[in-house]
Amino acid sequence: MNPYSGSDFFTFFVVLFHRIGLFLKGELGLAKLASDEVQLIVIGLVAVSSALVGTFLVLKKMTMLANSLSHTILVGIVVSYLILLPFSSEGGMLSVRTFFIAALVTGLITTVLTQLLTHIFRLQEDASIGIVFSTLFALGVVLVTLFTRNTHLGVEAIMGNADALHPNDINMVLWIACGNILCFILFYKEFQIAAFDAPLAKALGCAPALFTYFLMVQTAATAIGAFRSVGVLLVLAFIVGPVLSARLFVKRLPTLLWLACSLGVFSVIIGVALSRHFLTVHGAALSTGGLVVTIIALVYLLLLVVKSRIIRNVVRKIWA
Repeated sequence: MNPYSGSDFFTFFVVLFHRIGLFLKGELGLAKLASDEVQLIVIGLVAVSSALVGTFLVLKKMTMLANSLSHTILVGIVVSYLILLPFSSEGGMLSVRTFFIAALVTGLITTVLTQLLTHIFRLQEDASIGIVFSTLFALGVVLVTLFTRNTHLGVEAIMGNADALHPNDINMVLWIACGNILCFILFYKEFQIAAFDAPLAKALGCAPALFTYFLMVQTAATAIGAFRSVGVLLVLAFIVGPVLSARLFVKRLPTLLWLACSLGVFSVIIGVALSRHFLTVHGAALSTGGLVVTIIALVYLLLLVVKSRIIRNVVRKIWA
């Protein structure tokens, strides 16, 4: 039985802290994690990965390309499903690794096509993104509608299904999060220079274009890691929202990274707790991913109001 059954918002945290204590004492193994705890871990790791890549995407003003990637990888997921389904021996279920590789390939294709239209055909970057994004995403939607309407793939890949998460789902998002953290630790200076001064990076032999493609691969990996829990559409809010909230108050890159990750994880905790609350108190099974995204938006609006009040108070003191 789920230990969180019957819990409201505040009771959820009482149970959570109690079970964290049991885990630290060695009395609770990973195999005994409740579904709410699996959601916290998986979506929390997605929030960390998204905040890390999102910070550099926002600084490089590449959020539109990230939006394109988060949508167009749907084509890779569906095509890999259709091609390999006849060879699947798992009752119609394909390995998540297959979807992961397909999404990475689609992400690279999206980036390359966008760059080709921009640099060879001399289109504006936003126009190139719009053409590639709309075309590939429309193709993905058509394929989902025609060939996967009787499976869980269409809904799950687009909107996610946090309630269907299993402890085994932790492995992939953990590897992706650790991979992103390791990459940004090893190449922190290169990413920093490429984000703030691309000409200087090129002069120093840093190859900013290479790190742009590298960042796109990380973005595609993060998006495919999120498709089981929040889908390939809602992940954009995880990539952009916490970063924009953090930028309201901090300017230094290390602090921005830490704060964006913290705000993302905070939103996940509140969202999962609210999901359990609405189910217990109101009998409403709301989308956990949707609730988390709503919290991300509310946090941004709240911090925006707080900052505006701080600015007004400072101005009043100056002119008083």
